[in-house]
Amino acid sequence: QVQLVESGGGLVQFGGSLRLSCKATGGLFTAATMTWYRQAPEKQRELVATITPDGNTNYADSAKGRFIISRDNAQNMVYLQMNNLKPEDTAVYYCQYRRKLIYRWAEHWGPGTQVTVSS
Repeated sequence: QVQLVESGGGLVQFGGSLRLSCKATGGLFTAATMTWYRQAPEKQRELVATITPDGNTNYADSAKGRFIISRDNAQNMVYLQMNNLKPEDTAVYYCQYRRKLIYRWAEHWGPGTQVTVSS
C-alpha cells in the first residue's frame, strides 16, 4: 500500500518562499507520476504541478514561473519549490501518486499540508 506524507507548509509573507516535500512509501515510485494539487477554502481542488517518471513537468498557469516541481527517485521524494508567494496561493497542498497498472490506475493521496500566505 502506498502512503504519502507531505511536509513543509506553514505561514509565509507575501513574496516569500516555501518548499513542500512529499515522502512516498510502498508502491513503485520510479514508475509513478507525481502531482501537487491544492484546495483553497470553498474551492475545488486544482492541479498545481506534475512530474512524470522520466522528469517531464507540467504546471498550472498560476504556477508557471514561480513554482518548480522536482523529484528524487532514490529517496522516493517529490518537492514543490514555491517562490514569490501570493495570498491566493493559500490552500491545503496535496501530493498525489498515480501509476498505470495492468487494468487500472493506482492513485493515492497524502493528507495535505497547509500553506498560508499573508498579505
